[in-house]
Amino acid sequence: MLSLQEQFGQIDIYLFDQLLRGRITRGMSVFDAGCGFGRNLVFMLREGYEVCGLDSDPRAVEAVRQLAASLGLPEDNFRAEALESNTYPDAIAEVVICSAVLHFARDDEHFRAMLMGAWRLLKPEGLFFCRLASSIGMENQVRHIAGRRFLLPDGTERYLVDESLLMQLTTELGGVLADPLKTTVVQNQRSMTTWVVRSRK
Repeated sequence: MLSLQEQFGQIDIYLFDQLLRGRITRGMSVFDAGCGFGRNLVFMLREGYEVCGLDSDPRAVEAVRQLAASLGLPEDNFRAEALESNTYPDAIAEVVICSAVLHFARDDEHFRAMLMGAWRLLKPEGLFFCRLASSIGMENQVRHIAGRRFLLPDGTERYLVDESLLMQLTTELGGVLADPLKTTVVQNQRSMTTWVVRSRK
């Protein structure tokens, strides 16, 4: 019997919640926009989900390809590409995961380019799962640099969103929140917000 670690890898707990609630089920097409080394894909690959993904780090993509190959799945579903200029066709996935990616945006233009690069991959009525750094709950602990770039208490520099921007973007995308925004504040370090949107069309 596989251990929990072998079954689920280092899956994000809030993505795991979507699995538990039956929003992401076997047979669905899933795209990981910023898959890294596959921390959120271990279970889905093992369970035979139709999974594709990209990452800007070729080493990470090669690791995910090897994982897929070890399970007898297509390796070429994963590409080393920038999210904002990816070459995948539109509307290819019922679920798009974009976890810990968008807060690396350089500025507003880059952020929106990355967001649209991920959103266009989503099928009508699909589920967009996003985790990203925010200022929510840490407004007095982040130091403004320029635009939406801030220095966090943990010493990292990130592009930070807030509730107002996420609600505005939800409307602009023509989506609807599948869940209320949920934010985890890591004491004196950072704040991470989970933004889950259902596409209407």
